[in-house]
Amino acid sequence: MRSPIDVVITGIGVVAPIGIGKCPFWESLWAGQSGIRPISLFDASGLPVRIAGEIPQFNPKSYITNRKSLKVMARDSQIGVAASVLACQDAGITPGKVAPDRFGVLLGADRISGSIEDSQAPVNKCLVDGRFDFSRWGSDGLAVSFPLSFLRVLPNMIASHISIAHDARGPNNTIHQGDVSSLLAIAEAARVIQRGAADVMLAGGASSRMSPYDWVAHCALGRLSRRNGDPATVLRPFDADRTGEVYGEGAAIFVLENRRHAEARGATILARLAGAASACEVYNGTFKGTGLKRAMAAALAEAELGPNDIGHVNAHGASAPISDAIEAQAIRDTLGEVPVTAPKSCFGNLGAAGGAVEMAATVLGFCHGVVPRTLNYVHPDPQCPVHVVSHEPLAGRSPTAVLINTTPLGQAAALVLAAD
Repeated sequence: MRSPIDVVITGIGVVAPIGIGKCPFWESLWAGQSGIRPISLFDASGLPVRIAGEIPQFNPKSYITNRKSLKVMARDSQIGVAASVLACQDAGITPGKVAPDRFGVLLGADRISGSIEDSQAPVNKCLVDGRFDFSRWGSDGLAVSFPLSFLRVLPNMIASHISIAHDARGPNNTIHQGDVSSLLAIAEAARVIQRGAADVMLAGGASSRMSPYDWVAHCALGRLSRRNGDPATVLRPFDADRTGEVYGEGAAIFVLENRRHAEARGATILARLAGAASACEVYNGTFKGTGLKRAMAAALAEAELGPNDIGHVNAHGASAPISDAIEAQAIRDTLGEVPVTAPKSCFGNLGAAGGAVEMAATVLGFCHGVVPRTLNYVHPDPQCPVHVVSHEPLAGRSPTAVLINTTPLGQAAALVLAAD
């Protein structure tokens, strides 16, 4: 980013359907493994969509030392704190390494849903002859409600729990903007460092779309694929046979540092943030990708790079019939025939956490000298005129990347990364 202060990445913590920790995560990416599987967190047998990107065998007690805090943590917060612990371990951030007042947190978060367990007792108190009596809620229902349940569902609680866990007393904020949330959070965290308000920021996103309450709504909205068969083959970004998205859960947190601070403590620098921008396109019956084009162009301008300098694009690539085509054309118009990878093909659309988890794939790709592959790209779609990296990871590309995310409402975010 164009500033006297260079912002670099010194640590990665990732909790995803294909692995917990950067090494298991990368090994799954390298092997082309999918994290899409039948839903096990709740009974989805009566719903039209029964697959998702779940995190298997996640135990929050392995990362959260204050057991009492688990009572007021939704799953989003649990995986977010776990990712932050892994990020600090990766960066060598231990107590005393960073001045607390110069250590901040900036995260992307989704709406957090309440649990059925919290609702069951108060709802039962309001049932009369099998029907819900609203007049009883204020007295009988609330009387048996868990008094701290509200603290579980505030989106800013993820960043709050992370700041407490790491004694990070610097700037603390949450961005709640759908699928672009974590890229916006990472960009803003870099601005905080450039403004001189912090030396180190924990930035990224955490989200779990695995609430049974929300899942009913997800099914009704019509964005999810209802393809039957092998769950690993359902997600097909930019492929002619794509039929819709798959939702999931995950978190990725990065340690961002002022370069001088990182070098002074002897940290390993994994990548640097070169540019960032966001834009929005007004919906007039359809989208044309103009907001995404402007975001990518502005991010490139800030990075002082041209299309020929970019090694690959880490695309939104949601496997949606219409938006994939719009995105692909915007990439082609702005960046030409640059290779494109779509990590969502491995783990699904993780909402506010998606951009951060996808960014982990690019940064780790820099470390290993390759661009990760896109799964299930078999039949190229003429409506998606991009060169999709498939079959095998792609070596020999410049270690620079444009990362993009969009929302169904027209918001777009772009981030430019470069290996140090």
